Amino acid sequence: MKQTLLGKTLPELQQVALSVGLQKFAGKQLAEWLYVRRASSFEQMTNISLKGRQALDEQYTIGRHEPVAEAVSKDGTKKYLFRLSGDEVKGDVFIESVYIPDNDRATLCVSTQAGCKMGCKFCMTGTLGFHGQLPVGEILNQIFSIPDSDKLTNIVYMGEGEPMDNLDHVLRSLQVMTESWGCAWSPKRITVSTVGVIPGLERFLKESECHLAISLHNPFGAERQEIMPIEKRYHLTDVVSLLKQYDWQHQRRVSFEYICWHGQNDTIRHAKELVRLLKGLPCRINLIRFHAGVDQTFAGSDEKQMEWLRDYLSDHGITTTIRRSRGEDILAACGMLVNALSQK
Repeated sequence: MKQTLLGKTLPELQQVALSVGLQKFAGKQLAEWLYVRRASSFEQMTNISLKGRQALDEQYTIGRHEPVAEAVSKDGTKKYLFRLSGDEVKGDVFIESVYIPDNDRATLCVSTQAGCKMGCKFCMTGTLGFHGQLPVGEILNQIFSIPDSDKLTNIVYMGEGEPMDNLDHVLRSLQVMTESWGCAWSPKRITVSTVGVIPGLERFLKESECHLAISLHNPFGAERQEIMPIEKRYHLTDVVSLLKQYDWQHQRRVSFEYICWHGQNDTIRHAKELVRLLKGLPCRINLIRFHAGVDQTFAGSDEKQMEWLRDYLSDHGITTTIRRSRGEDILAACGMLVNALSQK
């Protein structure tokens, strides 16, 4: 089987060049074609000799492939489906990416796993089962192969899967996106989310300068455990204690994602506990409207209650915003379109 080039580092691409009889400097040319010019075939690499391109084509593949389906919302949001197959995943499965344009920003939400192991009760992806880790090339392919790739200003690792459960490949993809030999993006343009897998989180905080988002959803451990099984193993209080050891007042930011459910996590009791829990940690809370879609007992908070919660938290020193819902008419929440496709 041919090796995939997408996701390889500069030193690795230099070894690729040497392996097919090219000079070492051709590795830098490969990096430019892959990550700057976004080549999708070896034929496009015109400053590499014809013999060299043929040798590359015999042993390697670039690793680019286009989405197999697209859904476009009336608000401009676009959801893409990519088909995966091979040794990395179990069977022929799909992953999702969501493109979110917003004035002068264009954000892509990417997946890091096919399905997810975390089993969060409110997340459609959790109902799909786990089908495999995405290799670094498949993470990057989502970024490079959507039609609006050249318009992207930000990337969020908030699609299918738990990034800290596939951290080797996630960190490699971040390296490609931020290193000077790669896409040379500022880490400030990228946010990685987690439910709180502490070993992965510790490593991420040491090895990456990208922003961080924590899926919080309930400040009480016992209640959080009912909807997020990860709480049994890695407690939210320990996650917050770890975060308080780092400096969040300069370039890097930490935010907390908080889906609001009527009577379940939007009460004064929950608001007071959020203030107590996050005291002393410079952060932001993003209140999120619930996208219904899973057969369960959850009911989203109404607008008035979300505004009250936002104002209470803001008045107590926590910057809090209500995230605008996007793409509801195209099932834009994680796993919803894949699930709909699987039901056909």
